[in-house]
Amino acid sequence: MKTATKNLTRRTTLALLASVAAAPVWAAGDQPLPAAFPRRPLTLIVPFSAGGPVDVLGRLLAQEYSARSGQTAIVENKTGGAGNIGIEIVRKAAPDGTTLLLIPAGNLTINPTLMPNLTFDVERDFAPITLLASAPNVLVVSPKLGVTSIKQLIEKARTTKLSYGSPGVGSQLHLAMELFKEKAGVEILHVPYRGSSQALGDVLGDHIDVLATNLPAALPAIKGNLVVPLAMTTAQRSPLVPQVPTLEESGVAGIDVTSWYGMLAPRAIPNDVRDAIFAVTRDILEDTDLREKLLAQGLSVEIEPPQQFGERIRKETALWSSVIKSRRITIQ
Repeated sequence: MKTATKNLTRRTTLALLASVAAAPVWAAGDQPLPAAFPRRPLTLIVPFSAGGPVDVLGRLLAQEYSARSGQTAIVENKTGGAGNIGIEIVRKAAPDGTTLLLIPAGNLTINPTLMPNLTFDVERDFAPITLLASAPNVLVVSPKLGVTSIKQLIEKARTTKLSYGSPGVGSQLHLAMELFKEKAGVEILHVPYRGSSQALGDVLGDHIDVLATNLPAALPAIKGNLVVPLAMTTAQRSPLVPQVPTLEESGVAGIDVTSWYGMLAPRAIPNDVRDAIFAVTRDILEDTDLREKLLAQGLSVEIEPPQQFGERIRKETALWSSVIKSRRITIQ
């Protein structure tokens, strides 16, 4: 399946990389590392190509892990199999905290239902460490559609055949739109694309009517008045577009969908090592300047301890499994 990893524009990705390069480097001796933090080289496995948000987060963390521990920390991009090749590498790795997985939400919460023959089980094979960051999603339409609110979109969908685009069948944004259709009681034709950029281009060209996409991908078009933002799919408004209401504020309750990125380790990692990695990662991501730079690109730092992050994965897996089954979604 296509995941949120491919949803950011090239411009946003380059800006994120610039943020990483400009982030302050921790000076050795500023604070002691937890005793259980690995004292050997670290490998952060990113199952997608370089340049996406999860890759940028990985390189930021690798830079800081190296500075704090004095040990090498690298990102390895292990692509293929819709992310499953990289996931399998971490599953088979020694559970000593030196091999970590950085991954978008969909691989953990959607793929297990869409791909029943996976070689791994998220609950059985991996230990959650922390949520890292999230990007809010937004519903946008072409100005030529003549709607400026979710209420108007629903009314139009009940009298007119409309279409919506997504980054691909089984993507989180595809499922978010199917959940919206279910909650709103409307039918809108799904048109899958290979990533959000092409789908956004077809909204601009009036080939499709509606698009659910990451806010960072749509922000330039929103600021240029090329598309009309109708609602955020998140529980709260975004400070980047504070004028855009949430779906709940717009009368469609029960939808809170963000594109998030997290860190996991092999299941048998000792608890003290897991907790040490979480503590150091939390300290890195709590830097105010770093948070502001990421937020300017649409990424919000979100930190959750292992137990809370694990509960998030279980809750969203149950949600998306229900949507996939009720909407009869398959990837064949």
